[in-house]
Amino acid sequence: MIEINGLTKDFGSLRAVDQLSLRIEKGEIFGLLGPNGAGKTTTVRMLTMLTRPTAGEAYIAGYEVQRDLARVRHAIGVVPQHMNLDQELTARENLELHGRLYKIPRAERQRRIEELLSFVELADRADEFVNRFSGGMKRRLMIARALLHRPQVLFLDEPTVGLDPQTRRRMWDLVRRMNREGVTVLLTTHYIEEAEALCHRVGIMDRGRLIAIGTPAALKEQVGRFVVEGFDGAGATYAFFGTREEAVGYAGSLSEAVTIREATLEDVFVKLTGRKVRD
Repeated sequence: MIEINGLTKDFGSLRAVDQLSLRIEKGEIFGLLGPNGAGKTTTVRMLTMLTRPTAGEAYIAGYEVQRDLARVRHAIGVVPQHMNLDQELTARENLELHGRLYKIPRAERQRRIEELLSFVELADRADEFVNRFSGGMKRRLMIARALLHRPQVLFLDEPTVGLDPQTRRRMWDLVRRMNREGVTVLLTTHYIEEAEALCHRVGIMDRGRLIAIGTPAALKEQVGRFVVEGFDGAGATYAFFGTREEAVGYAGSLSEAVTIREATLEDVFVKLTGRKVRD
């Protein structure tokens, strides 16, 4: 569904994305994981035609992003990181405006608006002004807007940033429902639990490069399923093991207090880069 070959973006002397190559299959929820500045948002901006790549090419639903702009535009829906709803319009009016921009026929447009307001649980707030909505309600409305023209691929750039844990989990349920209905999803996030909860596969980016790719379980298997975490006076220390027995044996040889736990995707990132995801 998405094929990326050597995609590169330079901003002067800064290389934000460095020869990214990646294939995302139809029906996947694929996550780009990494710290702020890793190149995730720049990648999404290139795939959604908001930024021209310096080099490389990308295809979405078989259409080349830089040559088939109109077809790509209809094949994708985009939920950006920053709120860009019209605050002075109601929820229904925001969707109505978007539908007209995509030239959706009136009867179909109105039917689709009602379907999506119900889908994102905003039917009872449809005629309220958006400036009265909570952050979570605005996010859900942005998703409804992105789905209005029935895209094949949905881009979610940090979809739950700034949301409380309960609202974040409601958003996860919404993403899963969209995916079950056939939408391919590419999301960027620096929330580890979000990537583990939602994504079929994850690509880890660091300094513009894709440094690892696989299912969350496979990536954790690569570094070791269990972690012995300690403190040596200068900072936290991590040792990785394939089995709990190996981890327990190693922990028993140490004099300081340690914690034995299962590995997370953040541990994978630390092992591969030496840095925390949120650095």
